[in-house]
Parts: sequence; C-alpha cells; structure tokens
Amino acid sequence: MPADVMHDQLRAQTHRRFMKTHTPAEGIPWYEDAKYIFVARDGRDAFMSMCNHMERMSKDLKNSLNAKVQDEDDIALLPDWNGDIHAAFKDWMSTMEHLQHVASFWQRRKQANVLLVHYNDLKQDLSGEMRRIADFLNIEVPDSLWPQTVERCTFEAMRNDTERMGNFDAFEGGLKGFIFKGTNGRWRDVLTTQELAEYETSVEREMSSEASQWSANGISALVGAAHP
Repeated sequence: MPADVMHDQLRAQTHRRFMKTHTPAEGIPWYEDAKYIFVARDGRDAFMSMCNHMERMSKDLKNSLNAKVQDEDDIALLPDWNGDIHAAFKDWMSTMEHLQHVASFWQRRKQANVLLVHYNDLKQDLSGEMRRIADFLNIEVPDSLWPQTVERCTFEAMRNDTERMGNFDAFEGGLKGFIFKGTNGRWRDVLTTQELAEYETSVEREMSSEASQWSANGISALVGAAHP
C-alpha cells in the first residue's frame, strides 16, 4: 500500500485508531498512552507461510516492492520464487530476522502497555484470547454479541469474507491464496533433520529458554506460568 494511501486511511479513522506493522520493537515509536499487541508464531510455521506468499505473489507486486528499496544497501530484494524451499530456508536463516523480531518484543513483555499473544493460543482458545485482548484494551463486549464476534474472527470466516478483508488480486488465488491454510507443523514433512537442528541452535543463541519455549508453542509451553 502506498504511504499516502495508508496515511489517508489512518486520518479517516474516527474510532480508536489502530495500526499494524511487521517492524521489530526497536524500529517503532513508543508512547506511554499507546498500547502494543505483539502476535508471535513459531518461526518454522512463519517460514512456511512466507513461502506460500512468495510462491503466490504476482511479479508486478514483487517488482513494485523491490523498486521501493532498490537503493537501500541493508534491505535484500525479494527473489524470484523457484520452488526450492531448502534454498529459501538457508536464506531465511542467514539473517535470523524472525527470531530477533520476537526477542525484541519479549524483552518488553513486562511493560504495562504491552501484550504478547501467540498464534497457537489463538487457535486453541480464540474466545479466551479475545477476552484477554479486550480486557487489555478496556473494551467491553456485550455477552449477547460475543459468540458472533468470536465467529467473525475465526480463520475460516476471515478467509471467506472478501468484502471486509480487501483486495488480494496480487496473489494467485486471491484472498484464499493469501490466507491459505492457517495450520501448524507443515514444516515437519518438508525441512530436513539438519535444517531443524540448525534452527534450534539459532533459537538457543537468540533467545532465553523461556522465550524460545513460548515462541514455539505459546503459553501452553510454560507450565504453571501466567501469560507473558
């Protein structure tokens, strides 16, 4: 989305404004009167999702994104997708951006205006996690509206709601190609034993034991612990 279009949309928000970013914690401004929700996912699942995006992304979109950063020395251009998932994994692992991104927000988890949410927990208990988010944002939802509110936020509902989700024609399959499967663990049948070992080594280097357990599995991995 062009910056001027995005800025116009933000200015047009008359309710509590919200913004989404894929930027690590150190790359965004921090305000005491703003609240920050960080949603994490196991790095290997995030990698599989990225591969789907790369495979389905149109050349026009890829070229337009690359054109915006072609003069930036520290930003890698998006490559053509050739189906070699092992080469893609090697490139993805070379920067460790995903793990560093998760670690940057984990370090801020005790701030009163920060809430950490995990994809696995959303999958396992969407209603409970939505209530936790609503409490964090001081939003009260009438009990009579809660069931339909939760249903509207399911993966399946979003995947079929082309009117609300917007235009995804730049991806093969449109919205359903972009919001593809939403399942975990597809990497188990794809990545090699050596690749998985290299990933675990990198996790141990970039994160504490508690952070790595949470980043892989969510709150269920922290036995007897409260939400981070």
